[in-house]
Amino acid sequence: MFDIKCTEGKGRRGEFKTPHGIVQTPVFMNVGTAAAIKGGIYSRDLEEIGCQIELSNTYHLHLRPGDTLIRDMGGLHKFMNWNRPILTDSGGFQIFSLAKLRKITEEGTEFNSHIDGRKIFMGPEDSIKIQSNLGSDIAMAFDECIGIPAEYKYVENSCNRTFRWLKRCKDELERLNSMEGTVNPGQMLFGINQGATYKDLRIDHMKKIRELYLPGYAIGGLAVGESHQEMYDTIEAVEEYMPKDRPRYLMGVGTPSNIIEAVYRGVDFFDCVMPARNGRHGHLFTWNGIINIRNEKYSRDERPIDESCRCPACSMYTRAYLRHLFVSGEILGLRLAVLHNLHFYNELMEKIRESLENGTFSKFRSQYSELLSQRI
Repeated sequence: MFDIKCTEGKGRRGEFKTPHGIVQTPVFMNVGTAAAIKGGIYSRDLEEIGCQIELSNTYHLHLRPGDTLIRDMGGLHKFMNWNRPILTDSGGFQIFSLAKLRKITEEGTEFNSHIDGRKIFMGPEDSIKIQSNLGSDIAMAFDECIGIPAEYKYVENSCNRTFRWLKRCKDELERLNSMEGTVNPGQMLFGINQGATYKDLRIDHMKKIRELYLPGYAIGGLAVGESHQEMYDTIEAVEEYMPKDRPRYLMGVGTPSNIIEAVYRGVDFFDCVMPARNGRHGHLFTWNGIINIRNEKYSRDERPIDESCRCPACSMYTRAYLRHLFVSGEILGLRLAVLHNLHFYNELMEKIRESLENGTFSKFRSQYSELLSQRI
């Protein structure tokens, strides 16, 4: 399913086959948590700005509108009119970050809905059944995302439980994929490596989950309080023990610089709400750094957001007009800004892939890794 076309150092240029198409890697997955990207972006927009794969969330879709409703409507692809690949997160991160009250047992987690406070139980089998109802191409294993810092013993026990949960996820998905009427019988399971920033726990956990020989593996539990260097050190420690012939997914990361640095360390898949969220607040990514379009200095600026950008916002409007939309509270401003940022991220991945193909990724990293994080 995963074909590595070429490498430069640990950086990999590959193709990953799914039931809804081939994903060119490294890839950024555009985040549509509740089957929609905030900012008024719809499926045709995503195609036009180069989105290869969309990410939605098990927890949120289970609460609203309900995974059985989506199943009855033909699955998530049909429900949101998106015919390219979809990855669904397992809901683990949302349970541990949004639920004010939760109880973790060997069977799973009992928690209160952040919407109406009602009690809900979710275990590995429940998470997989929900994702099977959604019919995504990639289902993520149910795990516990641990905040950093955390006590060593707690993290060790959590990793062991997460491994046992992963085996249950694998068995349940195999059972559901064999049943008649399953929305997407080709759905694949990615396992998630945990262990906070303890290298020995990370490595031990990775050694265990790789023995299940899953279609892909993720590094979870990062970008939750640790420094960038701690994140990079953790990736380097784990990467050595990850299967070379399987895609690696760094969950919830991150900035353009984070992505470049993680590709340099052997990562293939990324997702983050940052480009859409920052766009809605007027913080826009350019190839010279980050601008805040609300600033007064852009009130008469006749240039596009980025003169080299081909997105709808840059093709049609000036910085001055976009600033006016934000200052006036016009929804069009949010939409154009989100379109621009998502286009930038998709173009970033395209340029990374091209540099890997051309053997110039090291040069690309030297030129852009720090530059793209600077605020203008």
